[in-house]
Amino acid sequence: MEKYISKNVRETIKIAENLAKTLKNPAIILLHGDLGAGKTHFVKGLAKGLKDKSQVTSPTFTIMNAYEQGKMPIYHFDMYRLNSADEAREAGLEEYFDINSLNGVSVVEWSENVPGLIAGRVIDVTIEKTDEDSNRIITIGEKEC
Repeated sequence: MEKYISKNVRETIKIAENLAKTLKNPAIILLHGDLGAGKTHFVKGLAKGLKDKSQVTSPTFTIMNAYEQGKMPIYHFDMYRLNSADEAREAGLEEYFDINSLNGVSVVEWSENVPGLIAGRVIDVTIEKTDEDSNRIITIGEKEC
C-alpha cells in the first residue's frame, strides 16, 4: 500500500499518470472517495499516462464513459445511481469486469453499490480530503475482491 499527499489537482493528476505508466492490460481500478474528492481528476491523470487526449468527464448520468484513443481503452464507470450488481448486469456492464476477457482498464467509482459484480485482483484507490481545502491523501494498493 502506498500513500501520497496531493496539494492540488495537478499533483492528483500526476499521481494517477504515474500509476497509468505501470498498468498492464487488463486492469480494474476501484476509486473510493466522497463527492468532490477528485476521482474524475484521477481518471484524467490515468488518461494522460496512457496517452489518451480525450476530454475526461464524470459518467454520473451516463454510468460509463469510454476513452479509446490511448495505449489501451479506459472504461470509466460511476455506479452511484445503481443499487445492485444485478442492475449493472441488466445494463450489460458485466463484460467490463471479467479480467479474462477485458481489453483495457475499467475504472469504477462507487463500486460499493454493486457488491459481487467485480471479482479478482484489483487496484484499490482511496482519495480522502484533509482539513486543508485542496489537500488530498491518496492511498493506492491491491486487493482481491
